Amino acid sequence: MRIVVSGAAGFVGSHMCDRLLAEGHSVVALDNFLTGASANLTHLAGHPAFRFVAQDITAPFTVEGAVDCVVNMASPASPKDYLEYPIETLDAGSLGTRRMLELALQKNARFLITSTSECYGDPLVHPQVETYWGNVNPVGPRSCYDESKRFAEALTMAYHRKHGVRTNIARIFNTYGPRMKLNDGRVVPAFLDQALRGEPMTVFGSGSQTRSFCYVSDLVDGLYRLMLSEERYPVNLGNPCEMTILEFAEHIRRMTGTKSEIVFQALPEDDPKQRQPDIAKARSVLGWEPRVPLDEGLRQTVAYFRGLPGTVA
Repeated sequence: MRIVVSGAAGFVGSHMCDRLLAEGHSVVALDNFLTGASANLTHLAGHPAFRFVAQDITAPFTVEGAVDCVVNMASPASPKDYLEYPIETLDAGSLGTRRMLELALQKNARFLITSTSECYGDPLVHPQVETYWGNVNPVGPRSCYDESKRFAEALTMAYHRKHGVRTNIARIFNTYGPRMKLNDGRVVPAFLDQALRGEPMTVFGSGSQTRSFCYVSDLVDGLYRLMLSEERYPVNLGNPCEMTILEFAEHIRRMTGTKSEIVFQALPEDDPKQRQPDIAKARSVLGWEPRVPLDEGLRQTVAYFRGLPGTVA
């Protein structure tokens, strides 16, 4: 297939490009580098089936030739990024998603959008199942991201119902791995950066809030399976192995052998208290579940971070 991928220079987007090329597809990659990094795609320079186009998907654009699938992954995704770019985040979920859906409609192509577990907000149902409608603050500091994704899901279903576009919606839970940005504010790079430098590891609140961590290759495998499926309603993709943030911090300390102490700061507004996917649907519909153990994924992530300029070897 010939596949258009937006947000291709992002952490997950670049890994998705790798998977699509490995499966024998050709890729037209779009990104405006608002939060993505050109370094994430340098290894694909010269690949005969890969073409990069610098493009903001909220602006008009065209793609020449046939397109078999559109994969919309463009959006700031870390708290640091979407709090810095709240309007751009809302535009990506609304205008950007509309333009990518129009492309899929014009080309009679499949359409996959990467949504988020943030659609569940600070959930009152645990673990989170796809039929849960969520507990989201529509005017809080995180709303620019939460509501952009919720709107993007609604728009995607509208194009499916109105125009018959073959759509898929992935709700992504916490994902980690190489090509994450050290300073993006998410817990895995934050803890690893602090641990490798021997600096205090910052835990927000009491550390009793929970997260579930999925390695990026597992996530991309789920996205690829979903892209080829006939499932039109949202599917959770993440690791159901839940742990508290404090437990995770202690795990990082043991794994890296750091002398870093753990320090506590105030919990950010609307920070979810629990985050754990129910992946029964992904198991039954896609035959998918995570396979990379946490320690193995963290070892590969640490190796990547240690290779970055300016980090501790």
